[in-house]
Amino acid sequence: MHQLLISIHPMDPRGTKVGGMETHVRQLLSRHPADMSLMMIGIDERGDLELGRVARITFGGREIEFVPILRASASDQTGASKTLTRSLTFRFAAALARSVPRLRSLIASRPASVEVERFEFAPMARLLGPLVVMVHNEGDPKRDKMDSLLSRYWWINDAAEWTAFRLARRIFCVTPKLKERLTARHPSQASKADVLTVSVDTGIFRATPFDFTGDKLRLVFAGRLDEFKDPALMFRVAKRVHEKLGGAFEFHYCGASDPHRFVEFAAIEPFAVCHGALLTDGVAAVMRAVHMGILVSHWEGMPCFLLELLASGRPFAGLRLPQFDQVVKPGISGRMVERAETADASTEAVADVVVDLWSDIKAGRIDPTRVHEQILPFSADRQLERLFEAHRHLLRSASASVAAMAEKA
Repeated sequence: MHQLLISIHPMDPRGTKVGGMETHVRQLLSRHPADMSLMMIGIDERGDLELGRVARITFGGREIEFVPILRASASDQTGASKTLTRSLTFRFAAALARSVPRLRSLIASRPASVEVERFEFAPMARLLGPLVVMVHNEGDPKRDKMDSLLSRYWWINDAAEWTAFRLARRIFCVTPKLKERLTARHPSQASKADVLTVSVDTGIFRATPFDFTGDKLRLVFAGRLDEFKDPALMFRVAKRVHEKLGGAFEFHYCGASDPHRFVEFAAIEPFAVCHGALLTDGVAAVMRAVHMGILVSHWEGMPCFLLELLASGRPFAGLRLPQFDQVVKPGISGRMVERAETADASTEAVADVVVDLWSDIKAGRIDPTRVHEQILPFSADRQLERLFEAHRHLLRSASASVAAMAEKA
Protein backbone atom coordinates (compact mmCIF):
# COMPACT_ATOMS: atom_id res chain seq x y z
CA MET A 1 0.00 0.00 0.00
CA HIS A 2 1.35 3.42 -0.97
CA GLN A 3 2.19 5.93 1.70
CA LEU A 4 -0.35 8.75 1.84
CA LEU A 5 1.03 12.29 1.99
CA ILE A 6 -1.60 14.72 3.29
CA SER A 7 -1.16 18.40 2.45
CA ILE A 8 -3.35 20.83 4.42
CA HIS A 9 -3.66 24.37 3.12
CA PRO A 10 -6.54 26.84 2.54
CA MET A 11 -6.54 26.84 -1.24
CA ASP A 12 -8.33 25.13 -4.11
CA PRO A 13 -5.85 23.29 -6.37
CA ARG A 14 -8.16 24.14 -9.27
CA GLY A 15 -8.05 27.84 -8.38
CA THR A 16 -5.66 30.72 -8.95
CA LYS A 17 -4.54 31.69 -5.44
CA VAL A 18 -0.85 32.66 -5.66
CA GLY A 19 1.98 32.96 -3.19
CA GLY A 20 5.05 31.11 -2.00
CA MET A 21 3.06 28.64 0.09
CA GLU A 22 0.65 27.96 -2.75
CA THR A 23 3.51 27.39 -5.19
CA HIS A 24 5.07 24.88 -2.80
CA VAL A 25 1.76 23.02 -2.37
CA ARG A 26 1.23 22.86 -6.14
CA GLN A 27 4.69 21.35 -6.52
CA LEU A 28 3.78 18.66 -3.99
CA LEU A 29 0.61 17.89 -5.93
CA SER A 30 2.31 17.61 -9.31
CA ARG A 31 5.62 16.05 -8.24
CA HIS A 32 4.83 13.55 -5.49
CA PRO A 33 6.77 10.34 -6.18
CA ALA A 34 5.35 7.09 -7.50
CA ASP A 35 5.51 5.42 -4.08
CA MET A 36 3.19 8.05 -2.54
CA SER A 37 -0.44 9.00 -2.94
CA LEU A 38 -1.46 12.61 -2.31
CA MET A 39 -4.49 13.92 -0.42
CA MET A 40 -5.09 17.66 -0.44
CA ILE A 41 -7.33 19.08 2.30
CA GLY A 42 -8.35 22.57 1.24
CA ILE A 43 -11.03 24.95 0.01
CA ASP A 44 -13.77 24.66 -2.59
CA GLU A 45 -13.43 27.89 -4.54
CA ARG A 46 -16.02 27.03 -7.21
CA GLY A 47 -18.83 25.80 -4.96
CA ASP A 48 -19.33 22.61 -6.95
CA LEU A 49 -18.03 19.96 -4.51
CA GLU A 50 -19.48 18.33 -1.42
CA LEU A 51 -17.58 19.34 1.69
CA GLY A 52 -15.84 16.53 3.55
CA ARG A 53 -16.04 14.15 0.60
CA VAL A 54 -13.15 12.90 -1.54
CA ALA A 55 -13.08 14.23 -5.09
CA ARG A 56 -10.54 12.63 -7.40
CA ILE A 57 -9.07 15.36 -9.58
CA THR A 58 -6.14 15.61 -11.95
CA PHE A 59 -3.46 18.20 -11.22
CA GLY A 60 -0.35 18.57 -13.37
CA GLY A 61 -1.13 15.27 -15.03
CA ARG A 62 -1.33 13.46 -11.66
CA GLU A 63 -4.44 12.15 -9.92
CA ILE A 64 -4.88 13.33 -6.33
CA GLU A 65 -7.56 13.06 -3.68
CA PHE A 66 -9.04 16.48 -2.93
CA VAL A 67 -11.12 16.96 0.22
CA PRO A 68 -12.60 20.46 0.53
CA ILE A 69 -13.70 21.38 4.06
CA LEU A 70 -14.68 25.04 3.50
CA ARG A 71 -16.15 27.14 0.71
CA ALA A 72 -14.53 30.47 -0.09
CA SER A 73 -14.63 32.45 -3.33
CA ALA A 74 -11.48 33.71 -5.00
CA SER A 75 -12.20 37.26 -3.84
CA ASP A 76 -12.61 36.01 -0.27
CA GLN A 77 -9.03 34.72 -0.32
CA THR A 78 -7.28 38.00 -1.12
CA GLY A 79 -6.50 40.85 1.23
CA ALA A 80 -6.48 40.96 5.02
CA SER A 81 -9.66 40.50 7.04
CA LYS A 82 -10.60 43.19 9.53
CA THR A 83 -11.72 40.73 12.24
CA LEU A 84 -10.13 37.55 13.53
CA THR A 85 -13.21 35.34 13.17
CA ARG A 86 -13.75 36.41 9.56
CA SER A 87 -10.18 35.69 8.52
CA LEU A 88 -9.68 32.80 6.14
CA THR A 89 -7.09 31.18 8.41
CA PHE A 90 -9.44 31.20 11.41
CA ARG A 91 -12.40 29.86 9.42
CA PHE A 92 -10.29 27.13 7.82
CA ALA A 93 -8.80 26.11 11.19
CA ALA A 94 -12.32 25.87 12.67
CA ALA A 95 -13.51 23.78 9.71
CA LEU A 96 -10.44 21.55 10.05
CA ALA A 97 -11.17 20.97 13.74
CA ARG A 98 -14.77 20.00 12.95
CA SER A 99 -13.63 17.72 10.13
CA VAL A 100 -11.01 15.66 12.02
CA PRO A 101 -13.30 12.66 12.73
CA ARG A 102 -14.44 12.57 9.11
CA LEU A 103 -10.89 12.90 7.80
CA ARG A 104 -9.63 10.12 10.06
CA SER A 105 -12.30 7.83 8.62
CA LEU A 106 -11.27 8.77 5.06
CA ILE A 107 -7.66 7.90 5.80
CA ALA A 108 -8.77 4.64 7.43
CA SER A 109 -5.82 2.29 7.89
CA ARG A 110 -3.57 3.85 5.27
CA PRO A 111 -0.09 4.84 6.51
CA ALA A 112 -0.07 8.63 6.30
CA SER A 113 2.12 11.61 7.12
CA VAL A 114 0.92 15.21 7.12
CA GLU A 115 2.38 18.56 6.10
CA VAL A 116 1.19 22.07 6.97
CA GLU A 117 2.41 25.47 5.80
CA ARG A 118 0.75 27.41 8.64
CA PHE A 119 1.29 26.88 12.36
CA GLU A 120 -2.40 27.25 13.23
CA PHE A 121 -3.33 23.94 11.59
CA ALA A 122 -0.73 21.81 13.39
CA PRO A 123 -2.86 20.52 16.32
CA MET A 124 -5.56 19.11 14.01
CA ALA A 125 -3.03 17.89 11.44
CA ARG A 126 -1.13 15.90 14.07
CA LEU A 127 -4.29 13.87 14.73
CA LEU A 128 -4.04 12.55 11.16
CA GLY A 129 -0.44 11.34 11.22
CA PRO A 130 3.22 12.25 11.91
CA LEU A 131 3.64 15.96 11.18
CA VAL A 132 6.01 18.00 9.02
CA VAL A 133 5.86 21.79 9.47
CA MET A 134 7.13 24.15 6.78
CA VAL A 135 8.19 27.60 8.03
CA HIS A 136 7.74 30.26 5.33
CA ASN A 137 7.24 33.66 6.94
CA GLU A 138 10.35 35.55 8.00
CA GLY A 139 8.59 38.60 9.39
CA ASP A 140 8.03 39.19 13.09
CA PRO A 141 4.39 40.24 13.72
CA LYS A 142 5.47 42.27 16.76
CA ARG A 143 7.79 44.61 14.87
CA ASP A 144 7.60 44.13 11.09
CA LYS A 145 5.10 45.50 8.60
CA MET A 146 2.53 42.73 8.28
CA ASP A 147 -1.16 42.39 7.57
CA SER A 148 -3.11 44.14 10.30
CA LEU A 149 -4.45 41.03 12.04
CA LEU A 150 -1.01 39.46 12.42
CA SER A 151 0.30 42.66 13.95
CA ARG A 152 -2.68 42.96 16.30
CA TYR A 153 -2.79 39.32 17.37
CA TRP A 154 0.94 38.55 17.39
CA TRP A 155 0.54 36.50 20.57
CA ILE A 156 -1.70 34.02 18.72
CA ASN A 157 1.01 33.56 16.12
CA ASP A 158 3.59 33.01 18.88
CA ALA A 159 1.40 30.44 20.64
CA ALA A 160 0.67 28.64 17.36
CA GLU A 161 4.39 28.56 16.53
CA TRP A 162 5.28 27.17 19.98
CA THR A 163 2.65 24.45 19.65
CA ALA A 164 3.45 23.52 16.05
CA PHE A 165 7.16 23.06 16.69
CA ARG A 166 6.50 20.71 19.59
CA LEU A 167 3.95 18.64 17.69
CA ALA A 168 6.12 18.37 14.57
CA ARG A 169 8.44 15.46 13.89
CA ARG A 170 10.33 17.46 11.26
CA ILE A 171 10.56 21.22 10.62
CA PHE A 172 11.80 22.75 7.38
CA CYS A 173 12.67 26.47 7.21
CA VAL A 174 12.82 28.21 3.84
CA THR A 175 15.83 30.37 4.82
CA PRO A 176 18.83 29.93 7.14
CA LYS A 177 17.67 33.01 9.06
CA LEU A 178 14.41 31.28 9.94
CA LYS A 179 16.29 28.28 11.28
CA GLU A 180 18.53 30.57 13.34
CA ARG A 181 15.45 32.26 14.79
CA LEU A 182 13.89 28.89 15.60
CA THR A 183 17.09 27.74 17.33
CA ALA A 184 17.22 30.92 19.41
CA ARG A 185 13.54 30.93 20.40
CA HIS A 186 12.95 27.17 20.68
CA PRO A 187 16.33 25.55 21.41
CA SER A 188 14.71 22.29 22.53
CA GLN A 189 13.20 21.86 19.06
CA ALA A 190 16.28 22.78 17.00
CA SER A 191 17.30 19.17 16.35
CA LYS A 192 14.13 18.68 14.29
CA ALA A 193 14.86 21.60 11.99
CA ASP A 194 16.59 21.88 8.65
CA VAL A 195 16.73 24.41 5.83
CA LEU A 196 14.76 23.65 2.66
CA THR A 197 14.17 26.69 0.50
CA VAL A 198 11.21 27.04 -1.79
CA SER A 199 11.72 25.45 -5.19
CA VAL A 200 11.28 26.53 -8.78
CA ASP A 201 10.08 24.41 -11.68
CA THR A 202 12.85 24.79 -14.25
CA GLY A 203 10.79 22.94 -16.83
CA ILE A 204 8.23 25.75 -16.88
CA PHE A 205 10.49 28.69 -16.01
CA ARG A 206 13.40 28.53 -18.47
CA ALA A 207 15.75 31.04 -20.04
CA THR A 208 14.74 32.69 -23.31
CA PRO A 209 16.29 35.61 -25.23
CA PHE A 210 15.12 39.12 -24.37
CA ASP A 211 12.26 40.48 -26.46
CA PHE A 212 13.02 44.08 -27.46
CA THR A 213 9.80 44.59 -29.42
CA GLY A 214 8.51 48.10 -28.86
CA ASP A 215 11.81 49.41 -27.43
CA LYS A 216 10.25 49.82 -23.97
CA LEU A 217 11.55 48.52 -20.66
CA ARG A 218 9.00 46.06 -19.28
CA LEU A 219 9.28 45.59 -15.51
CA VAL A 220 7.28 42.93 -13.63
CA PHE A 221 6.10 42.05 -10.15
CA ALA A 222 4.04 38.90 -9.44
CA GLY A 223 2.37 38.08 -6.13
CA ARG A 224 0.08 39.55 -3.51
CA LEU A 225 0.31 43.24 -2.72
CA ASP A 226 0.80 42.70 1.02
CA GLU A 227 1.89 45.65 3.15
CA PHE A 228 5.32 44.16 3.86
CA LYS A 229 6.07 44.17 0.14
CA ASP A 230 5.77 47.97 0.21
CA PRO A 231 3.60 48.38 -2.91
CA ALA A 232 3.51 52.16 -2.41
CA LEU A 233 7.29 52.34 -2.83
CA MET A 234 7.21 49.98 -5.80
CA PHE A 235 4.66 52.16 -7.58
CA ARG A 236 6.67 55.32 -6.81
CA VAL A 237 9.74 53.63 -8.31
CA ALA A 238 7.76 52.74 -11.44
CA LYS A 239 6.66 56.38 -11.80
CA ARG A 240 10.25 57.60 -11.44
CA VAL A 241 11.60 55.07 -13.95
CA HIS A 242 8.93 56.16 -16.43
CA GLU A 243 10.17 59.73 -16.02
CA LYS A 244 13.84 58.80 -16.36
CA LEU A 245 13.20 56.82 -19.55
CA GLY A 246 11.03 59.48 -21.14
CA GLY A 247 7.95 57.26 -21.13
CA ALA A 248 9.58 54.19 -22.72
CA PHE A 249 8.44 51.99 -19.86
CA GLU A 250 5.69 49.56 -18.80
CA PHE A 251 4.93 48.13 -15.37
CA HIS A 252 3.42 44.62 -15.39
CA TYR A 253 1.56 43.15 -12.43
CA CYS A 254 0.47 39.51 -12.06
CA GLY A 255 -1.78 38.82 -9.07
CA ALA A 256 -5.28 38.92 -7.64
CA SER A 257 -4.76 41.95 -5.35
CA ASP A 258 -6.34 45.27 -6.28
CA PRO A 259 -3.54 47.81 -6.86
CA HIS A 260 -6.05 50.67 -6.80
CA ARG A 261 -6.21 50.53 -3.00
CA PHE A 262 -2.79 52.23 -3.03
CA VAL A 263 -3.08 55.88 -4.00
CA GLU A 264 0.37 55.72 -5.64
CA PHE A 265 -0.97 53.38 -8.33
CA ALA A 266 -3.07 56.12 -9.96
CA ALA A 267 0.10 57.84 -11.23
CA ILE A 268 1.31 54.72 -13.07
CA GLU A 269 -2.02 53.26 -14.21
CA PRO A 270 -1.70 54.70 -17.76
CA PHE A 271 1.43 52.60 -18.38
CA ALA A 272 0.61 49.64 -16.12
CA VAL A 273 -0.52 46.25 -17.43
CA CYS A 274 -2.51 44.23 -14.87
CA HIS A 275 -2.67 40.58 -15.90
CA GLY A 276 -4.78 39.46 -12.93
CA ALA A 277 -4.38 36.12 -11.18
CA LEU A 278 -2.47 33.68 -13.37
CA LEU A 279 -1.56 30.05 -13.00
CA THR A 280 2.06 28.97 -13.39
CA ASP A 281 2.09 28.76 -17.18
CA GLY A 282 0.60 32.25 -17.43
CA VAL A 283 3.18 33.76 -15.11
CA ALA A 284 5.96 32.06 -17.09
CA ALA A 285 4.59 33.58 -20.32
CA VAL A 286 4.65 37.08 -18.79
CA MET A 287 8.22 36.52 -17.55
CA ARG A 288 9.33 35.70 -21.10
CA ALA A 289 7.81 38.96 -22.35
CA VAL A 290 9.42 41.29 -19.78
CA HIS A 291 13.03 42.35 -19.19
CA MET A 292 13.45 42.36 -15.40
CA GLY A 293 11.59 42.08 -12.10
CA ILE A 294 11.39 44.19 -8.95
CA LEU A 295 10.95 43.65 -5.19
CA VAL A 296 11.16 46.33 -2.49
CA SER A 297 9.92 44.28 0.47
CA HIS A 298 10.67 45.05 4.09
CA TRP A 299 11.23 41.31 4.60
CA GLU A 300 10.84 38.05 2.72
CA GLY A 301 11.66 34.38 2.95
CA MET A 302 13.09 33.18 -0.34
CA PRO A 303 10.37 34.51 -2.68
CA CYS A 304 9.03 32.19 -5.37
CA PHE A 305 8.69 35.26 -7.59
CA LEU A 306 12.42 35.93 -7.39
CA LEU A 307 13.34 32.32 -8.21
CA GLU A 308 10.84 32.15 -11.07
CA LEU A 309 12.08 35.45 -12.44
CA LEU A 310 15.72 34.35 -12.48
CA ALA A 311 14.82 30.89 -13.78
CA SER A 312 13.20 32.69 -16.72
CA GLY A 313 16.53 34.38 -17.43
CA ARG A 314 15.28 37.76 -16.27
CA PRO A 315 17.46 39.74 -13.82
CA PHE A 316 16.34 41.37 -10.58
CA ALA A 317 16.44 45.03 -9.57
CA GLY A 318 15.39 46.24 -6.14
CA LEU A 319 16.12 46.43 -2.45
CA ARG A 320 18.60 43.97 -0.98
CA LEU A 321 17.73 41.36 1.59
CA PRO A 322 20.56 39.09 2.83
CA GLN A 323 19.16 35.86 1.39
CA PHE A 324 18.96 37.42 -2.07
CA ASP A 325 22.78 37.35 -2.18
CA GLN A 326 22.56 33.61 -2.87
CA VAL A 327 21.08 34.18 -6.33
CA VAL A 328 21.42 37.87 -7.25
CA LYS A 329 25.00 38.39 -8.40
CA PRO A 330 26.08 41.87 -9.58
CA GLY A 331 26.87 41.90 -13.28
CA ILE A 332 25.23 38.50 -13.78
CA SER A 333 21.69 38.33 -12.43
CA GLY A 334 20.81 41.78 -11.19
CA ARG A 335 21.49 44.87 -9.12
CA MET A 336 20.45 45.67 -5.55
CA VAL A 337 20.66 48.60 -3.14
CA GLU A 338 20.04 48.95 0.59
CA ARG A 339 16.85 50.59 1.85
CA ALA A 340 17.51 54.27 2.49
CA GLU A 341 16.41 56.30 5.50
CA THR A 342 13.58 58.01 3.61
CA ALA A 343 11.04 56.77 1.09
CA ASP A 344 12.14 59.44 -1.42
CA ALA A 345 15.77 58.35 -1.19
CA SER A 346 14.80 54.69 -1.61
CA THR A 347 12.65 55.58 -4.60
CA GLU A 348 15.50 57.37 -6.33
CA ALA A 349 18.07 54.66 -5.50
CA VAL A 350 15.92 51.80 -6.79
CA ALA A 351 14.92 53.75 -9.90
CA ASP A 352 18.61 54.32 -10.68
CA VAL A 353 19.28 50.58 -10.26
CA VAL A 354 16.45 49.72 -12.66
CA VAL A 355 17.71 52.18 -15.31
CA ASP A 356 21.31 50.99 -14.94
CA LEU A 357 20.26 47.34 -15.30
CA TRP A 358 18.24 48.24 -18.39
CA SER A 359 21.41 49.71 -19.91
CA ASP A 360 23.23 46.46 -19.15
CA ILE A 361 20.49 44.43 -20.83
CA LYS A 362 20.43 46.57 -23.97
CA ALA A 363 24.24 46.45 -24.20
CA GLY A 364 24.18 42.64 -24.09
CA ARG A 365 25.94 42.44 -20.72
CA ILE A 366 23.16 40.29 -19.19
CA ASP A 367 22.95 36.72 -20.50
CA PRO A 368 19.60 35.01 -19.74
CA THR A 369 21.31 31.61 -19.57
CA ARG A 370 23.74 32.79 -16.88
CA VAL A 371 20.85 34.37 -14.97
CA HIS A 372 19.04 31.02 -15.04
CA GLU A 373 22.11 29.16 -13.77
CA GLN A 374 21.99 31.06 -10.47
CA ILE A 375 18.86 29.20 -9.34
CA LEU A 376 19.81 25.64 -10.29
CA PRO A 377 20.41 24.66 -6.62
CA PHE A 378 16.78 25.65 -6.00
CA SER A 379 15.23 23.54 -8.77
CA ALA A 380 12.26 21.45 -7.69
CA ASP A 381 13.89 18.23 -8.88
CA ARG A 382 16.79 18.73 -6.45
CA GLN A 383 14.85 20.15 -3.53
CA LEU A 384 11.68 18.14 -3.17
CA GLU A 385 13.27 14.70 -2.97
CA ARG A 386 14.72 15.70 0.42
CA LEU A 387 11.22 16.54 1.63
CA PHE A 388 9.66 13.35 0.29
CA GLU A 389 12.40 11.27 1.90
CA ALA A 390 11.65 12.98 5.24
CA HIS A 391 8.02 11.85 4.93
CA ARG A 392 9.13 8.31 4.12
CA HIS A 393 11.44 8.30 7.14
CA LEU A 394 8.63 9.36 9.47
CA LEU A 395 6.55 6.33 8.57
CA ARG A 396 9.50 3.96 8.65
CA SER A 397 10.24 5.18 12.17
CA ALA A 398 6.61 4.85 13.19
CA SER A 399 6.45 1.29 11.83
CA ALA A 400 9.65 0.36 13.66
CA SER A 401 8.24 1.72 16.93
CA VAL A 402 5.02 -0.28 16.53
CA ALA A 403 7.00 -3.44 15.78
CA ALA A 404 9.21 -2.90 18.84
CA MET A 405 6.17 -2.43 21.08
CA ALA A 406 4.58 -5.60 19.67
CA GLU A 407 7.72 -7.59 20.47
CA LYS A 408 7.76 -6.34 24.06
CA ALA A 409 4.11 -7.27 24.44
